[in-house]
Amino acid sequence: MIERFHPEGFPTPPVPLSSATKAGGFVFVSGQVATDRDGKVFLGDFAREVEDTLDNVEACLAAAGARPDQIVKIGAFLSNATLFAPFNEIYRRRFPSAPPARTTVVVAFGHPDVRVEIEAIAYVG
Repeated sequence: MIERFHPEGFPTPPVPLSSATKAGGFVFVSGQVATDRDGKVFLGDFAREVEDTLDNVEACLAAAGARPDQIVKIGAFLSNATLFAPFNEIYRRRFPSAPPARTTVVVAFGHPDVRVEIEAIAYVG
């Protein structure tokens, strides 16, 4: 069975996607960016952008009944290679022990103000 989820109180995504999809024992979280509850992209401090993005990932997980400690894989997308070190600092704090597998790539985003996007896969058994 496949189930689709969207965090309560979050705006409908402006693109056609499910915020989270549960299939078998896995939850797949679509790429999240730092947005406020009105869906506007956050502009400002990069550390806050990363924290807010991870908070959005966690909200999607929670909507599907999953927790951050169940994440097995993260896909991280950065707008610039110079952001790799500050991203790693925040990532270490959020996943202090046994961090999930991760791929990090530098990409050009369609939205000029987005500097980080994160997707996740969690195993819920």
